[in-house]
Amino acid sequence: MAKPSKSAFPKLPASLTAKRQGNIAILRLSRPQKRNALDDTTILGIEVFFDALPKDIKAVVVHGQGDHFSAGLDLSELTERNVAEGVEHSRMWHRVFEKIEFGKAPVVAVLHGAVVGGGLELAAATHIRVAERSAYYALPEGSRGIYVGGGASVRLPRLIGVARMQGMMLTGLTYSAEEGQAMGLTHFLVGPGKGLAKGIELAERIAENAPLTNYAVTHVLPRIAESDPASGYLAESLMAAVAQGSNEAKARLKDFLEKRGKKVLRG
Repeated sequence: MAKPSKSAFPKLPASLTAKRQGNIAILRLSRPQKRNALDDTTILGIEVFFDALPKDIKAVVVHGQGDHFSAGLDLSELTERNVAEGVEHSRMWHRVFEKIEFGKAPVVAVLHGAVVGGGLELAAATHIRVAERSAYYALPEGSRGIYVGGGASVRLPRLIGVARMQGMMLTGLTYSAEEGQAMGLTHFLVGPGKGLAKGIELAERIAENAPLTNYAVTHVLPRIAESDPASGYLAESLMAAVAQGSNEAKARLKDFLEKRGKKVLRG
């Protein structure tokens, strides 16, 4: 594993820390005294980070400092807003999280402790989610008289279904790491303190893929899945032809056929 090193990332707020490890970037939520609650400064800092991601960064890992990934929206910032201001604030979160979901590189989230409200919305915008057994999930907005505003209404039903999200919001119940894994919130479940290493391992594996393939998986596949079947099949055919027609794909296939390619690894 390559030794972590500092990189020329843009200036970020104190609530975020970024470093480089080879061709992956590691973004840490660094507000442990607030359980990494997400204030506007942090959200806008996340946007700055993903906007300025260097071209040679092939994958990103997001994790939280301290005992929690993120306890969600910083409620101390929940001031009285009129309807227009509320819409504008929610749309700002949408804009930022879309730069994770449809950004320059695949993103792996490492989850532990609280993954609640806006913290769960942040995690849902990533592509791979690794949970430690300390992780727990909740959408407590209903009990606080508010509603999700960071994209959960769109992303979480894709992961767990509308009925499960309704259950989470109506009851406000907390779900364990094991329950979240069974529901489909996460891809991998690991022991205490092992999440970051697993996340970095996965990011390094992702970074070895052909960039065009990673682009197809993160940008094209979600849109195919939401289209009608005929349009989806056509888009898949076009993407398959574009991908296999690239020089890199031809070289990789040749290596595989001549038994020089890397073996498929088990999860």
